Amino acid sequence: MPKKYFRKFLPDHETIRQSRWVRPFGALLHHHNLWHLNRRSVAGGVAIGMFCGLIPGPLQMIGAALLAVLFRVNLPVAVFTTLYTNPFTIVPLYVLAYELGAFVTGHHDGLSSAHFALPEMNWNNWHTVLPDWVISLGKPFAVGLPLLALSLAIAGYFVVRVLWYAAVVWEWRRRAARRGKTL
Repeated sequence: MPKKYFRKFLPDHETIRQSRWVRPFGALLHHHNLWHLNRRSVAGGVAIGMFCGLIPGPLQMIGAALLAVLFRVNLPVAVFTTLYTNPFTIVPLYVLAYELGAFVTGHHDGLSSAHFALPEMNWNNWHTVLPDWVISLGKPFAVGLPLLALSLAIAGYFVVRVLWYAAVVWEWRRRAARRGKTL
């Protein structure tokens, strides 16, 4: 069922292969798992997107795309999943990461939530502004952010696997009921 639903929104493999944006990358982007919808590939894409969604700054989607290619999981799902972080959710997630890091390290700097707001960045200055901002948040943030990213990635992976399995079982039972059989 999930496969049938999403298939109508996604282009077929040959259309992707002929795209002028994909063609320069050659065979690197032609692995079937990068574009097909199957339980393993989609769950991996969600996990990578959840992990990379917490990368500070403008590198979330680039990081998700690179990791999706490296691990050969669904590329569009990985990139799209990074969008769970946005201007409304990023500060609460970073506060949660800081608190998780403070709990794990036992070190709490008592920073206010206003300190977690991302500084003004653009393509010209992000590489200097971003490291300064991360360093200003200290050890609890440096420990908590990867822990939270890893936790969200693992949770996302297993939630997709369980929901996909439940959808398949539901479809099997629905078909069996139409045929007058029970499972």
